[in-house]
Amino acid sequence: MPTLDENHTGARIKEQRKLARLTQRQLADRLPYSYSLLNQVECGARPATADFVAACAKVLNVDVTVLTGQPYVTELQRDRLAELVRPIRESLDLYDLGPNQDLTVRPAKQLIADADRMCAEVRATHLRNAARDLPGLIAELTHTAWSAPSTELWQALASTYRTAHDISVKLGYYDLSSVALDRMAWAADRASDPCLGAVRQYMRALVYFREGEYRIGQRLLASGHTVIGQAEESREALAVSGQLHLGGSVISARAEDKAGLKSHISEATRIAKRIGDASEVHWLSFGPTNVALHKMSAAVEMRQYDDALKQARKMRLPSQLATSRRAHFLIDQAHTEMETGHTEAALKSMVEARRLAPEQTRYHPAARETITGLVHLSRRTPDTLSHMAAWVGL
Repeated sequence: MPTLDENHTGARIKEQRKLARLTQRQLADRLPYSYSLLNQVECGARPATADFVAACAKVLNVDVTVLTGQPYVTELQRDRLAELVRPIRESLDLYDLGPNQDLTVRPAKQLIADADRMCAEVRATHLRNAARDLPGLIAELTHTAWSAPSTELWQALASTYRTAHDISVKLGYYDLSSVALDRMAWAADRASDPCLGAVRQYMRALVYFREGEYRIGQRLLASGHTVIGQAEESREALAVSGQLHLGGSVISARAEDKAGLKSHISEATRIAKRIGDASEVHWLSFGPTNVALHKMSAAVEMRQYDDALKQARKMRLPSQLATSRRAHFLIDQAHTEMETGHTEAALKSMVEARRLAPEQTRYHPAARETITGLVHLSRRTPDTLSHMAAWVGL
């Protein structure tokens, strides 16, 4: 059976607690969680859930990534993904430099199509492909948008910045993701595109959701609704509005705001019934399936694991659902199965998530914490679990 070293979230919480000169009892008194749970998490006997980590980070006044250990540099270096991050960072700094006359640039039509392809690569969880091609595309679009400005070019540039954000988040570079969102706002303003502006507010809200700052997240979503209200009513605007409500649902669930959760899910359901599947709109995957997935995620966030498991078992995911979304569902399902004592099923869900989206799964904090929990719950660790634990770096 593999044994965990001190490179797990609980150990990092313990380290930061000691640096803050707090006893376990003192930290527990400041958390909406029990002393017993804190004790179990610190010693690795229980996985550190996202809401628990966010609460600890807030009390300890550190970033969530300090406690989760992100980015997972050793694994990123082994996968040769770390070397792809710096070029992305550099490309984001070209935004205000104007045209680059030394650059060989492809036709605008091809660049716009490639921006869309980048989104498709991320949804298919081909992170390496997207990360490798993105910096050059950003450079070409920056030059072209400055040389011959058009709404379509600024929209495409905003889309590439959004892809930079998506890749950064999935690999654990949250500081870089914030820079990418600032650039997205800059380009969306030049495109005069309220839908893109609202999508950016949705993504900013998720940043604060991860950090446990739920009020700020809710304000950003409200701002997103205000921005989308400036657009003419269309299928695109409705899909973005629906996704803002889905963001509000998980934030409300994490904040234990049952009334807010019910309201957001109700509005998202109404919109989904009206427009049907709108997965293609800004690659948000909005539609009836995504509403159902968020209802399950909300149950997980509220630790209603029996209810979440019932929903998961009834779920029938359509074949066209993005691989990234399917893998996220499997990670949620695995966590729910572990919490309800179905450890063999949880391991199978994790193995399937790895098969579908290896890069996304390996660097997903919830996946790593679930594997940590399974290791501790197993009296006799099967070879599959041992391999999974080694694969994520435990």
